[in-house]
Amino acid sequence: MKKIIIAIDGPAASGKSSTAKLVAATLGYLHIDTGAMYRAMALKILRSKVDPNDTVKISALATRTSVRLALREGKIRVVLDGEEVSGEIRLPEVTNIVSPISTVSDVRKLMVHEQRAMGREGGIVLEGRDIGSVVFPNAELKIFMVADARERAVRRRKELGTKGVEISVEELEKEILERDRIDSGRSVSPLLKADDAIELDTTNLSIEEQVEFIVEKARKIIEQ
Repeated sequence: MKKIIIAIDGPAASGKSSTAKLVAATLGYLHIDTGAMYRAMALKILRSKVDPNDTVKISALATRTSVRLALREGKIRVVLDGEEVSGEIRLPEVTNIVSPISTVSDVRKLMVHEQRAMGREGGIVLEGRDIGSVVFPNAELKIFMVADARERAVRRRKELGTKGVEISVEELEKEILERDRIDSGRSVSPLLKADDAIELDTTNLSIEEQVEFIVEKARKIIEQ
């Protein structure tokens, strides 16, 4: 059976991660959370006390950094320089600086190289902001997920709450809209819907409905 590449793009908290994981599990594919890789780099910068706007130092740091995704105990783990950091990369202080860091050319080159290597043989679901437009422009299935900003803020608050982090929906909505502005306006690999991507508005959809939609599209392509 042919194995395809599924690219899922969209803004923060649009539902990409949860949906991509379940799509991959349903199809027996590997799930790659590319955003987690950039978050790991952001965590490294925080730990190194480097200014998030100092592109020269960030570029130099990227050449001495290893970011890998590893399958452990049935789950994908984020490994930074040999240390698992899957929990730490979701903290607000990391979220607040990941967008400007992801625009640094040397950081993106490092991540894109790793992502392409992992997806070379197909049978993979990748999620991010430029998978269908830059990383895998020839992906057989491209999905662009969107959702209302308030709904995304509610989702993010719920996620952070499970980690013991309390923050208001209003503040999160403001952060999400600012991140949308940065991601869409950056000159290097901006958040962009590929011309052949299928838009999926998840505002009023359950995760199960989102997964069903994408899996159905994928199976039609695989059968063809």
